[in-house]
Amino acid sequence: MAAARCLLTEDQFLCSICLDVFTDPVATPCGHNFCKTCITTYWDGNDFCQCPNCKEFFCTRPKLQVNMFISEMAAQYKQSAQQEARSSSSEQHVSKPGEVPCDVCTGTKLKAQKSCLVCLVSYCETHLEPHLTSSGLKRHQLIDPVENLDERMCKKHDKLLELFCKNDQMCVCMLCSVLDHKMHDFVPLKEEYEGKKTELGKTEAEIQQIIQRKKTKIWEIKHSVELSNKNAERETTEGVQVFTALKESVERSQAELINTIQMTQRKMEKEAEGFIKELEQEISELEKRSAEVKQLSHSEDPLQLLQNFTSLKAAPPTKDWTQVRVHPPSYEGNVVRAVNKLEETLGKLIKKNLELSRVQQYEVDVTLDPKTANPYLILSDDGKQVQHGDVKKNLPDNPERFSWATCVLAEQSFSSGRFYYEVQVKGKTDWTLGVASESMKRKGGISVMPPENWTIWLRNKNTYQALTGDPVSLSLKSGPEKVGVFVDYEEGLVSFYDVDAAALIYSFTGCYFTKKLYPLFCPYNNNGGKNSTPLIISPVSHTGANSQGIDCIH
Repeated sequence: MAAARCLLTEDQFLCSICLDVFTDPVATPCGHNFCKTCITTYWDGNDFCQCPNCKEFFCTRPKLQVNMFISEMAAQYKQSAQQEARSSSSEQHVSKPGEVPCDVCTGTKLKAQKSCLVCLVSYCETHLEPHLTSSGLKRHQLIDPVENLDERMCKKHDKLLELFCKNDQMCVCMLCSVLDHKMHDFVPLKEEYEGKKTELGKTEAEIQQIIQRKKTKIWEIKHSVELSNKNAERETTEGVQVFTALKESVERSQAELINTIQMTQRKMEKEAEGFIKELEQEISELEKRSAEVKQLSHSEDPLQLLQNFTSLKAAPPTKDWTQVRVHPPSYEGNVVRAVNKLEETLGKLIKKNLELSRVQQYEVDVTLDPKTANPYLILSDDGKQVQHGDVKKNLPDNPERFSWATCVLAEQSFSSGRFYYEVQVKGKTDWTLGVASESMKRKGGISVMPPENWTIWLRNKNTYQALTGDPVSLSLKSGPEKVGVFVDYEEGLVSFYDVDAAALIYSFTGCYFTKKLYPLFCPYNNNGGKNSTPLIISPVSHTGANSQGIDCIH
């Protein structure tokens, strides 16, 4: 029979009327096979007997006998097919972790297809068949497979929990509603389940918002630590630069200053670390609760959701961090307090360094604008150097260009805030530096005095003047090799510094700016090679202050 099973196909065992495997197969005189019931019913519904396949007529109704050979082969085929189907079903529906297994299966557990609320048993497809065919079992209530069926039954009345008592906030059976919870307000489990599921969704969203606020607070604290580190580094650098020039007493003061700063910083960091640790712990607890809420909110099990709703509907209590701040410690005055113990001359030196470092924090990147350069001037490719070339270049005489004065402006303009830049003038006998209003005259002779320009110059190697209405002579102990230019637009201030000496050269005060300001550079003529050295825009080497950002608009 096994060999026949391999040789014969399913089509050879199918009745052409019911299209199913033969049941009591019979053969007509023409040689075609049908189920006995199928062909009999077919002929009963017609006035004559005819083969459904070849349409041959029979004068008298043929006497039909069951073909036992074909019947046995069909039965064997049907049994073999059912065994293969069960084997295939078992392979495809073995219960996996997280799935409900069949309670009846022994050995390998198959995946349950339904759970019976009467039998309190979960069934795979094979073991479920009696509930689908037996008239007595058909009345049992079947649901999608769930675990712990006994928990869905009322412990007192042994009835299905299918109602929710709003008064007592619990799941009850029908008998509970008329006996123990009489006159209470009830809703179906499904209805309450949907409402609670919506609430859990809101709870999850609230927890996520809390987590985000905690993370933001961590960022704020870390940012405060970073700012404090920058302040500490700046203050430490300033202390080192001041005290390294002194003898043993100054070195002892330096060590004391650094130690104070570091202790203060460590105290602040320890406080910040404590806050971060506490916040991270709260976040961990919130994330755990969020995962539980999310898992419960996605549950398709009304009973499970309702029984766990109360314990998970609200976020776990956490500390209110709204007013918590980590304030970077102020180091202002530490250096001053240390150096007050030193000589008066040292105090003056510190004052100079502090003033220059205060303005250096407003450093800007300045480059020369070739569109404004006098035709005799030569600009470097990087726009950082300018010198006189003795030969006039053939350039377009555009409105921005200086036609007579040997000047050039920067590409950058400033109409608010503060800015600072440095220019190397070492080796030159003549130069003019400062800032010019955008309305400054460019053609013919020009004025380098307020209210169009605010400048200082060197003439004949030793004459320094601030170009006011009446030029102010500047008494300098030695000529500066690098000049710093600082502008405070709102304060109306333009100051010039000897960078190496950390000394103020001159300040224009009470200025009234209404237009854009441009850095101005005039290298003047070469004077037979005596003044051929270029003016060089130099990067700022900070004397103790780190840049805090540029408070200006370009």
